[in-house]
Amino acid sequence: MKDEQLVDFTRRISQSNRSGLTVVTYEIFFAYMEDARAAYEEKEWEAYKEALRKGSHAIEELIGTLNFSYELAGRLYRIYLFCKEALAAAMYKRRTEDIEVAVRLMGKLYDAFVEAAKTDDSAPLMQNTQQVYAGYTYGRDDLVETFQSSDASRGFFV
Repeated sequence: MKDEQLVDFTRRISQSNRSGLTVVTYEIFFAYMEDARAAYEEKEWEAYKEALRKGSHAIEELIGTLNFSYELAGRLYRIYLFCKEALAAAMYKRRTEDIEVAVRLMGKLYDAFVEAAKTDDSAPLMQNTQQVYAGYTYGRDDLVETFQSSDASRGFFV
């Protein structure tokens, strides 16, 4: 994953509510799958395995967010397990077809979670973070992000 992606994901996580965090987790999964495809093309097997492991960790995070008091959670759990098994098969068989199966399934779920996140207007999970304002200020193609802090003492309060 590129440094710019890490910075973007970190910023988005700090500003997200529960449903937004789920969407970001899916996007992290897709970024690692892109890394796995690129490593496969370059025949860099250690980087390929590492990207698949990190993608599997993203799926584990999604599993950890499931609320099993709802019937849908059991179905999502089975889909997530299937995707993890597909990534394991891709790792040991060195086949991208298994990656494509997992990405296709996760893509359908991602689309559903993006739609659900549009209706969630709850507050961000992280409090006491910098507010980020982004906009076009100097030209059509120049995006400038401004960080504004209303309180100089950010972080944990003890």
